[in-house]
Amino acid sequence: MKDRPSPSTLSPETCRHHLHQIFRAALKRVDPYQAIKSMVSLSGNLLQVKTEDLAIDLDLTYYNRILLLGAGKATAPMARAFEELLGNRITSGMICVKEGHLEPLQRTEVFEAAHPIPDQRGVVAARRLAELARAADENTLIINCLSGGASALLPYPLDQEASADVAAVSLADKQQLTSLLLGCGAPIEEINCIRKHLSAIKGGRFLRLAAPARSLNFILSDVVGDDLGSIASGLTSADPTTFSDAISLIDRYQLRSRTPAAILSALEHGQEGRIAETPKEGDACLSYATNILIGTNRHALLAAERQAQQLGYNTRAGSVMITGEARNAARYLATIAREVANSDLFMEKPACLLFGGETVVTLQGNGKGGRNQELALAFLQELAGWDNHQQAQVCFLSAATDGNDGPTDTAGAFADIDILSRAKIAAPDMERYLNNNDSYHFFEKVEGHLTSGPTNTNVGDLQMVIVH
Repeated sequence: MKDRPSPSTLSPETCRHHLHQIFRAALKRVDPYQAIKSMVSLSGNLLQVKTEDLAIDLDLTYYNRILLLGAGKATAPMARAFEELLGNRITSGMICVKEGHLEPLQRTEVFEAAHPIPDQRGVVAARRLAELARAADENTLIINCLSGGASALLPYPLDQEASADVAAVSLADKQQLTSLLLGCGAPIEEINCIRKHLSAIKGGRFLRLAAPARSLNFILSDVVGDDLGSIASGLTSADPTTFSDAISLIDRYQLRSRTPAAILSALEHGQEGRIAETPKEGDACLSYATNILIGTNRHALLAAERQAQQLGYNTRAGSVMITGEARNAARYLATIAREVANSDLFMEKPACLLFGGETVVTLQGNGKGGRNQELALAFLQELAGWDNHQQAQVCFLSAATDGNDGPTDTAGAFADIDILSRAKIAAPDMERYLNNNDSYHFFEKVEGHLTSGPTNTNVGDLQMVIVH
């Protein structure tokens, strides 16, 4: 471990540099290419998978075909690792990624689509995925590479598969409902409950299409708590939610009057039993699938902790359950930071506190931003109410591990006394930016962004604070 950095040498610029180093270390641990390379090997015809929780030995001579499939923001590097591992054993491949999240692939067809609002390219990709699943048989091995983002990237309306008397749900309908759900601050688990019940492939329905093919599903989690039924809307797992749950959520957020009629009709048909429910525990199609979790927010947080310790900080990895409204999370994290700044009772300085999860933003204005930038701006507003000595002790970063915070080109933002000073000149009305959900333009003016570009991984968000 390096010598402890002296509080007198920790300028805001140095702290921001350290936080960036810590963030990069977290990303390295959840690099999906490296994860596959470290967990999966081939010995002759024996495919071996070893993780902390399971060990699988699979004889490939049993299978006539190997399909490499997947979707999500972090899927391309996973597919590249399998291409290098299996080579010409792969019969065919197809993945769908967020536009720009690409890797050089030789045997895999790559679709790019929009996220978080789905587009027609995603519909084409979802149909291709379903087509390949239907063609699989008992001598087919499917290797699925799944990560966060797959829900939006694979829109495939259920009614096109289920019932001729259900009004067709259009892509525009799904786009409208997705925007409504994102705008009302619904957590991803609730959004995915509705998505699963409007989809021909989500909520385990993909497995119904593919059965009796064997599938190994390698999953990178962006969901708080790592619930397999929520990651990628549970393409390959049982779904505990129901059509009734989906309708209840629409009513809870008072969206019924704004929800497209075709969507309400499809959900009501399902509630009445006229459309089959998603697979539940015990469904035969689930027996052909093995789900393998390769990276989580907790893994990233522990790697960040090790890096912070190497930089000389007293370090504590806290909760990976930072959820709810971004502004509320900011107040909570600022309270902890202030406590550490005021006293060594909680932990000795220089200190680095680390948190993870995924917050939401209930839109009130028409500005531009993301949950991490909103959280950082709300933290900065808290910082503005402290005395100068306390302000000088704290540097904060909130960032998305996928490199894209909301519909923006930045991963997140910093908050410290330097940025606070710049704001007094460049963007003095902090409250106005916050109320208009315009954190992007605020941090653009004060040069407070962390911009990484697409990272090709995705395990949710990290919040980090240095107190010295």
